[in-house]
Amino acid sequence: MGEAAARQREARLLGRELRRAIPDTYEAYAQLYGAVLEPGALSAGVKELIALAIAVTKECDGCIAAHADGAARSGATADEVAEAMGVAILMNGGPATVYGPRAYAAFREFAAATAPHRTTACADHDAPSPANA
Repeated sequence: MGEAAARQREARLLGRELRRAIPDTYEAYAQLYGAVLEPGALSAGVKELIALAIAVTKECDGCIAAHADGAARSGATADEVAEAMGVAILMNGGPATVYGPRAYAAFREFAAATAPHRTTACADHDAPSPANA
């Protein structure tokens, strides 16, 4: 298991107890997550790239792992991710030069291990599912 996948797994494990304490909140988040990432005027892949760039600007390693995975599963290319990281660097400056490469590495890790067309919720606040409950 790579570093990004391990970070994602750790966040899921840590979140289980809180998820059990506030299941309604997690269910509402899962509904929001599904509604937002559903393809519309923007494809799910473009939405994952946007989320990945935002995760870099928020310096959220769990979100980076989740949306790098989502970008890989949606069929994003390394060039697309690299350009999205360029936008994150433009908007966030120095910190994005640290978190952008982390996101790019996480994407490459997941892309190497993932078939396209599936997304996952942010690992920090993962949507409830039978596997995560």
